[in-house]
Amino acid sequence: MRIICLDLEGVLVPEIWISLAEKTNIKDLFLTTRDIEDYSELMDHRLKVFKREGLKISDIHDAVNNLQPFNGAKSFIDSLSKDFQVIILSDTFYEIASPLFNKLGNPNVFCHHLDISDNGDIIGYKLRIDDQKTEAVNAFHKLGFKVYAAGDSYNDIGMLKAADKGILYSAPDTLIKQYSNFETANNYERLKELLIT
Repeated sequence: MRIICLDLEGVLVPEIWISLAEKTNIKDLFLTTRDIEDYSELMDHRLKVFKREGLKISDIHDAVNNLQPFNGAKSFIDSLSKDFQVIILSDTFYEIASPLFNKLGNPNVFCHHLDISDNGDIIGYKLRIDDQKTEAVNAFHKLGFKVYAAGDSYNDIGMLKAADKGILYSAPDTLIKQYSNFETANNYERLKELLIT
């Protein structure tokens, strides 16, 4: 039995933080896991920006509610789910991304939690476990599953290395050159072809 693990942002939906950066015109929020390898460093940066700018969880919700999955993303997941277990492994947070989960048909999603104060300030975050994407793949292996995975950023590399097959999807050229051992795809048709063979 095969499990297919997919990243969320950049693979199935637009980058949430970039959408927020565009909406608020705060350049410091344009940084993502494509730019900074250390996820804790990236989140600490984001929390500082939120505190400095006085942003609240409602500001993220305003940006996320207007986002739509990439064209074809839901039908891509639906078609894979007919023959395989599909798990979304994401370093986003339930508190901000749930509207996007609904638009994707509520697939299985493993992600993290934000600490939010009573007045809507984002005061911290709780990672499920460190490097949860890699650890999830390792756990699926222990349960006897084969795992194929696809992602687009630095925080997906551990997952792709641990998987039986790892695929970089619509990844930046720098990442593709750095990790040339991975197969690549730039559309769902090709990605599905790689995931089902």
